Amino acid sequence: MSTSKNELPFSSSNYVMMLVGIAVILAGFLIMTFDSEEFGFGFLGLTLGPIVTVAGFIIEFWAILRKPANS
Repeated sequence: MSTSKNELPFSSSNYVMMLVGIAVILAGFLIMTFDSEEFGFGFLGLTLGPIVTVAGFIIEFWAILRKPANS
């Protein structure tokens, strides 16, 4: 397992996927704030927002665990 000192731990595609995951997580929280029901108990606050947020976390885990194509 020889790695050079200047080698980054992730490839550029990993970093792009991490940014996409962060954007999806933020979009999920933003969707939850658009719920017009009292205390956020509508469809956006209880169903759609959390699903989008969890999808963002799944994208993050996939981006971290994915091996670079050149190795």
